[in-house]
Amino acid sequence: MKLSVIVPAYNEEQAMERTLVVLSRYLASNFGDFEIVVVSDGSRDQTFSIAQKFASDRVKVFEYQPNRGKGRALKYGFSKATGEVIVFYDTGIDFPPSQIGDFAGILKKTGADLVIGSKRHPQSKINYPFKRKIISMLAQICTRLLFNFNVRDTQVGLKVFNRQVLEEVMPLMLVKRFAFDIELLALARRRGFKIVEAPVELNLNFSSAGTFAAVRKTLLDALGIFYRLKIMKFYDRTEADRQRILKERRNTLIDRVFSPLYGDVE
Repeated sequence: MKLSVIVPAYNEEQAMERTLVVLSRYLASNFGDFEIVVVSDGSRDQTFSIAQKFASDRVKVFEYQPNRGKGRALKYGFSKATGEVIVFYDTGIDFPPSQIGDFAGILKKTGADLVIGSKRHPQSKINYPFKRKIISMLAQICTRLLFNFNVRDTQVGLKVFNRQVLEEVMPLMLVKRFAFDIELLALARRRGFKIVEAPVELNLNFSSAGTFAAVRKTLLDALGIFYRLKIMKFYDRTEADRQRILKERRNTLIDRVFSPLYGDVE
C-alpha cells in the first residue's frame, strides 16, 4: 500500500533540510511505494525554497499565502496525497522516522483505522519542558471533560490513518488552527472509526505553540467543536445545510463575537 507522509511547515528553514534528508532516507529504505507532501503554510522565510530543492516524483512541495494554521496545511496536503495510508508528521524530527513504520505496523496488526501518538502511553519516552507538560495536562483534562475521549493525548504531531478516515472527516472540519486534532478525533470517533494510541519517543526543547495563550485559544475552539457536535448537531447535517448555516452566520454579530462556535471561515 502506498504511504503518503504530509509534512506541514511554518517558518521552518532551520529544520526543513534535515527533516527531508532523514525522512527520505528512512522511507526509501523501508517502504517500496511512498511520497512526501510538504506544505509551507504561509512561511515568511526560506522554508519553501529549501523544500523545493528536494522536489521529485516522491517529494511534492506546495505553498500558499498567508499563514492559515497547521490544520489548514494538513487538509491541503491531504488533497494532494495519493496514498492509501496517510501520515501526519511534524517538521523537525522530534519523532524518529522509524516510528512511522511502527505506527503503520500497529494499524495493520490491530485493524485500527487510525493510530495516534500519545505522550501519556506508559511506554512513551519523552523529553520536553515541564511547562509544556503542565499545558498539555490542562488541555487534555478539558478535552476529556467535553468529549469523553478514551484517548489520553490528542495533540502529538505523529498520526497514521487509513485514507477512508480522512475522506469522510476532512470535508466536515472547520478548525484550521489550535484545536484541529481535537475536531478530527471527535469526528472520527463519532463516525465509529477505531482509534489506537501508541507510545512515542519525543525529544522537544522548544515550541512556540506551547504557551498558555495557545491553550486558551485551543479551549475556545474546543468549546466551539462541542457546541457544533453536541448542540447544533452541525456535523450530522447535509452539506447544503452546513453551508447555509455558515453563510448565514458569517457576517453577523454573533459570528464576529463567538466565531469559535462556528469554526474558522476562509
